[in-house]
Amino acid sequence: MDTELPDVVVVDDNAVMLKYFEHATKNLALELHMFKSANAVLPFLMENKPQLLFLDIIMPEKDGLTLLQELRRIPLHLDTLVIMITSKDYVQDRTVAKKLGAVEFLTKPMPMVAITDIILKYINKDNPY
Repeated sequence: MDTELPDVVVVDDNAVMLKYFEHATKNLALELHMFKSANAVLPFLMENKPQLLFLDIIMPEKDGLTLLQELRRIPLHLDTLVIMITSKDYVQDRTVAKKLGAVEFLTKPMPMVAITDIILKYINKDNPY
């Protein structure tokens, strides 16, 4: 991972959402890493701690809440900033996410500016648009 630019990781099985994140961050000074599944991102996260991690809740094989629970047992990720994203806004998901230390919960579809604003809220404030 680049030490000069903040690393942002997005895990979402929806290719359209990944493109959406790519477009929303194209003018930001950051390293964007995108993965289509929890299993695909795990090797990366075992060795890297992003400044910000977006996790989709509803994914095949392993959902984002299960992944977050696993990450919280790894010393490297005890305090990783996590933002949950989902197309289904369930109170129980919000509750579990909060207990696991998620800092935000976004419901799809979200305005592109919401992605940019959340990223700027948690990474270097001097990041140019």
